[in-house]
Amino acid sequence: MTYAIETRALTKRYGRHTALDGMDLAVETGSVFGMIGPNGAGKTTAMRLLLDIIRPTSGDATVLGESPRAGGAALRRRIGFLPGELMLEGRVTGRALLAHYADISGPVPAGRIDELAERLGLDLTRHVRKLSKGNKQKLGLVQAFMHEPPLLVLDEPTSGLDPLVQQEFLTMVREAQHKGQTVFLSSHVLSEIQTAADHVAVLRNGKIVKVGDVATLRASAVRRVVVDLTDVSADSIRNTLEALPQLNDLTVMDGDIVHITGTVEGHIDALVKAIAPFHVVDLRVEEQDLESSVINLYSSEANNDN
Repeated sequence: MTYAIETRALTKRYGRHTALDGMDLAVETGSVFGMIGPNGAGKTTAMRLLLDIIRPTSGDATVLGESPRAGGAALRRRIGFLPGELMLEGRVTGRALLAHYADISGPVPAGRIDELAERLGLDLTRHVRKLSKGNKQKLGLVQAFMHEPPLLVLDEPTSGLDPLVQQEFLTMVREAQHKGQTVFLSSHVLSEIQTAADHVAVLRNGKIVKVGDVATLRASAVRRVVVDLTDVSADSIRNTLEALPQLNDLTVMDGDIVHITGTVEGHIDALVKAIAPFHVVDLRVEEQDLESSVINLYSSEANNDN
């Protein structure tokens, strides 16, 4: 087994503040690996260390078989990078800017830039400074993908993109993996990570608290459910649902339609089977924001340590 990224006790401190604390990570070549966590968890710091934008306080890393520092510009040309805070300005068109990046990154297949721009709905004739945040993000994606590098490092890649473009981005990720490229991405969008990634690392306060495959992450996710039923009494359905260990924060409001809300940890199969005998007017399953889901993972981890 080969690894596109390996880190050993990778640490970055700023004075008394530890931004990344002893990260041990191995990203298999040809995989899609996701990092999730709230702001300040250490995701961006980890990516900047891998690209030698900043230097570690201690520990070390290997990227595509080389030290980020020793690999220098030659190594960075083998990486497609999209920063989390993309700053694009200038009185040049998107096409001209991408041509400049192509001179830096290396050969770009003929027609590749136009193909990616068309897929993302990006007008390359417009001046960069006049582009919206979403269109600047599209431009950043094109420059990361266009030279088909062995490794893609993407920090919050769908920020500012509309849902249809997000889906196209996920298709691009799957295509890259099919070509043997490795994709290392971070996101606040739990469903995006679940769709795109093979394995996931969860960060908290600069530390990895959980690493696992996507199925494991999905099983520990917390979702809000809303159910409307008729032809059932509130007391009857309350007694039925209170017996489900996965269902928490249960609220049952009586009326012509019995309105039920709660949160489900893990799979919803038991809930669906419990309400199946009744007349279901509406059922909504809403994924909670990533921070809430991660807090649940943190709590589980803390309980395991006690």
